[in-house]
Amino acid sequence: MRRLLIFVKEPIPGQVKTRLAADIGVDAACHVYRRCVERTLERLSVLRDEMTLCVEPADATERIQLWLGSKWPALPQRGATLGERLADATNKIFTEGVQRVVVIGTDSPWIDHPLIEEAFAAMEQADLVIGPARDGGYYLVGLARPTPGLFQGMPWSTSQVLDQTLGKARALGLSVSLLPEGYDVDQLTDLQQWMQQDPHHGLTGPLSTRWGTAPRNRRMSHA
Repeated sequence: MRRLLIFVKEPIPGQVKTRLAADIGVDAACHVYRRCVERTLERLSVLRDEMTLCVEPADATERIQLWLGSKWPALPQRGATLGERLADATNKIFTEGVQRVVVIGTDSPWIDHPLIEEAFAAMEQADLVIGPARDGGYYLVGLARPTPGLFQGMPWSTSQVLDQTLGKARALGLSVSLLPEGYDVDQLTDLQQWMQQDPHHGLTGPLSTRWGTAPRNRRMSHA
């Protein structure tokens, strides 16, 4: 058995896409976040039967299911830090008899079904699969067995996350497979890149006409 966990936040202006909001405003950034979530689920809908949404805050499950639909199984996130929430969610899923778990957020709406399949396939040979992000973090993590210690004491939201994760993996004796480099839609240039690459991004009005032109020399590593 295998499972894809997608970490989702309740879309509240000022609490999502805060870095992007500095450029386009909190309401527009919240709209971008909503569309990132929706586009992620659209692109990965073929995996619906193997997917669970991990929602934050924990009491937002019903509200998020009203937004996205009850067809998506949901699990409340538990823990004070991202590391605690990742450890809790993956541990719970492994106790259900799942043998491989892939976790993504909704900040990388370019992720597609073939890339998820590549991550699951890599776990035939590796204990840990990482999708490195160009900001020094990662956009995907896959585990072939419970490894809660991997997420402890990490400097989340910094450029050190990937390097420290790989170092911790070595210390824990985990074999690692790396996917192609990708990116999160956190900055204006990231948003422009995504809008240029995905004709179905669904963003209209000022978001499309004012901010939708991306520098043409930036490309993501996996289409």
